[in-house]
Amino acid sequence: MIDHVSVAVSDLAASARFYEKVLAPLGLTRLVEREKTIGFGKRYPEFWLNARPDMAPMPADTGTHICLRAASKEAVTAFHETALSLGGRDDGAPGDRQATMTTYFGAFIKDPDGNKIEAVTFPRND
Repeated sequence: MIDHVSVAVSDLAASARFYEKVLAPLGLTRLVEREKTIGFGKRYPEFWLNARPDMAPMPADTGTHICLRAASKEAVTAFHETALSLGGRDDGAPGDRQATMTTYFGAFIKDPDGNKIEAVTFPRND
């Protein structure tokens, strides 16, 4: 099981402002703030931003993405809409998707540095 993940960001303060709003629909808040890193989570830091002011721009498709669990379709949609309103890019609009083992509802964004982040929920099929 994965305990936490980190993404590199070129502007820590700007990225913190972006993620503070984008992660709110998923129930994650800023829990830890240090000089070069900020951690978001529900009870402990699960999602970290690490300052890399001299990093090269992310390639268009690194093949890497981070998926965060949402409580509902509405939370996934709010995550996506908030990211786009704050300068993130759409990389997959909210909608139903077929995974290898099940169906799910998810959305993909790219943050201002090009990190690919997904929000997902597994609605019950009653």
